[in-house]
Amino acid sequence: MSAQEISAKLWNLCNVLRDDGVTYHQYLNELTYILFLKLSELKEFEEEIPENYRWRKLLDLKDNKALFDTYRDLLANISTKTTNETIAQIYTNASTTLRKPVNLRTLLSSIDELDWYEEQDRDTMGDIYEDLLERNAGEKKSGAGQYFTPRPLINIMVDLLAPQLGEKWSDPACGTFGFMIAINEYLLEKYDYIYELGKKERNFQRTQALSGVELVQDAHRLALMNAKLHGLDSTIHLADTLTEFGKSLKNYDGVLANPPFGTKKGGERPTRDDFTFQTSNKQLNFLQHIYRSLKKNGNAKAAVILPDNVLFEDGDGQRIRKDLMDKCNLHTILRLPTGIFYAAGVKTNVLFFTRGKTETDNTQNIWFYDMRTNMPSFGKRTPFTRKAFTDFVKAYTGGTTIDKVKTDYDGSIDEKKRKKIKDERWQCISRKEIAQKNDSLDIGLIADQSLTNAAELGTPIDIAKEALAELSSITKERNHEGVVTPPVPLAKRGGTKGGALREKI
Repeated sequence: MSAQEISAKLWNLCNVLRDDGVTYHQYLNELTYILFLKLSELKEFEEEIPENYRWRKLLDLKDNKALFDTYRDLLANISTKTTNETIAQIYTNASTTLRKPVNLRTLLSSIDELDWYEEQDRDTMGDIYEDLLERNAGEKKSGAGQYFTPRPLINIMVDLLAPQLGEKWSDPACGTFGFMIAINEYLLEKYDYIYELGKKERNFQRTQALSGVELVQDAHRLALMNAKLHGLDSTIHLADTLTEFGKSLKNYDGVLANPPFGTKKGGERPTRDDFTFQTSNKQLNFLQHIYRSLKKNGNAKAAVILPDNVLFEDGDGQRIRKDLMDKCNLHTILRLPTGIFYAAGVKTNVLFFTRGKTETDNTQNIWFYDMRTNMPSFGKRTPFTRKAFTDFVKAYTGGTTIDKVKTDYDGSIDEKKRKKIKDERWQCISRKEIAQKNDSLDIGLIADQSLTNAAELGTPIDIAKEALAELSSITKERNHEGVVTPPVPLAKRGGTKGGALREKI
C-alpha cells in the first residue's frame, strides 16, 4: 500500500470521530500520539516506551474502558517515565480530545490493520506523515496553514541553495520542520550519506546538522514527530527566536525559513537586545536574526519567505534592508504568485542572500524574477507544482534545467551566465538604482498585459473591489497574528483592476 493510500485511510478515520466533536487539527494531534506508539514497534525502539504503554499491550486490553483509562494515563505520565528526550517532548502536556472509548478502539485497530510497507525494504511512514500534515494545512477551519509552506516551494529553495554534508542548517520558525526535512532528503538523494559516511559523520547528520525553533507547542509536537519519522533526532527548541534565547542561535552555514506574518501582540518589541534596529514587525526581526546568524565566511547562505510589506516599509524597514544589503550579497528576489499560501491574498517573495566577510558593500546587483504578473490562479483547478518554477530555476542557475538542478547545480551565483538568460520576467537592478529608490525592493514586476495604458484604471466599483480584497487579507492577518503594516496605497503602487502595473527598469 502506497504512502498516499495509507494517509488517505488515516485521514478518513477522522470522519468516525465527528460525533465525538473532534476537529481535523485535534485529530492530527491525537493521531500523532497514537502513530508514535506504532512507530516504536515498527522501528524497534519500544524499549524506550514504558512496558504497559506499548502498542501490543494496548491492543491486548479487551475492555474498551480499560483501554481508554490506560491511554489517558499514558498521555498524562509518559513524559516523566521515559528517558528519551524526544518522546518526553512529544507527550509534554498531552491530553486526549476523544470522549468515547469505542472511538479509541476504532483508531488503534484501523491503524494496526494497515500495511505499512509499499515494498518490504521501503519504510513509508515519513511520507505518510508529510501527506497528513499537508491535508491538515489544507483544512482552512483548522488554521494549520500558518505552519505549512507548499512542498514544491520548499524543495526548489533547497535545490537552489544546494546544502552540503557537514554543514549546519537551521529554521528559526520551523513549523512542522519541513525545510530541514527537505534538506535531509536532498542530501540522502544526492549523496546517499547513510552508506557513504562513517559512523561519526552519519551521527552528525542525524542529530546536529539540522535544527529548528518553534513557538507553538502543537506545531512543535508535529515537528518532533515529523523529524523522527524521517530518521532524524534533530534539536527542535520549543522557544521564541525573538527573545533572549535567540541570541544563542548563530554561526550557521545556512538558514531556510518562512517566518510568521504580523507584529508581536500589542505591538511590543522583541525581548532581545542584540538587534541594531528595534521594531515590532515580526518579519523584519526574523530577517535581522537570520542574516546575523550566518557565518561571516562569505559562503553561508539563506533563503527566506517574506510578505510584500518588508520590501517597501519605511523607517526601520528601510534601515534593515540597507543593513541586509551591506552585510550580505542579496543577489535574488523571487516575486511569488498569489494564492499559493493558505492565508488567501497574502503576497510573498523569497529573498536569497549570502553573508559577506565584511560589514558593507556586499550587494552590487539584485536579480528579480516575477512569477506573479499574468500567472494562473493556483488552487484545486491549477495545482501549484514544481513545474511552475521551470523558467525561474533556469534563470537563477544561469541555464541548469529544473530536472537537473539537484544533480548538476552547486549553488553558485554566476553573473555572466545569468545575463545570458532571455526572459522578460528576469531583470537585474543595480544597488545604486535601488538606493535612489530609498532602498525599496518592491520592484521587479512586469507590466500586466491586460492593460494598455495607465488611463485604464477601471471603474470606481472595480477599484473598490480590489481595495476591499486587500483590506480583507489584512483583516485576516490582524485576527491571526496582530496588526500588520498596511500595503502602499494603490495610487502609489500603480494598482489597477487588472493587477499591479509596474515600470520595468
